[in-house]
Amino acid sequence: MKLKVLLPTEVLIEKEVTKVIAEAEDGSFCLKPKHIDFVAALEPGLLSFETTDGREEFLAVDEGTLVKCGAEVLVSTANAVRGPNLGKLKDMVEKQFMIVGEKQKSVRSAVAKLEANLVRKFIDLGHE
Repeated sequence: MKLKVLLPTEVLIEKEVTKVIAEAEDGSFCLKPKHIDFVAALEPGLLSFETTDGREEFLAVDEGTLVKCGAEVLVSTANAVRGPNLGKLKDMVEKQFMIVGEKQKSVRSAVAKLEANLVRKFIDLGHE
């Protein structure tokens, strides 16, 4: 099977694999090449896959969508982190989400300032 993991800004992974394990609302599931076509809404969690040379690799994924169609497995997610093993992946996820959290705080602050300025402009227009 060909696994392709798509982020909003890049293709994170495009590899031949023999197995994909992911997490949906009802629990985790495993896909192999001969499984029927399948669509699932992914929950935040681990996605693992086995490469054609037998190595198991891991991704931490945000919510997203997985589609298996024929020999292709497409995963679309807003955020994913790839790690060489589970221990390092945990550290990478914590660091990545801390960065994302700081960016979200910054964006929220900018939006709040814009809203406040907009309200002031409307008030000023009402007094003219």
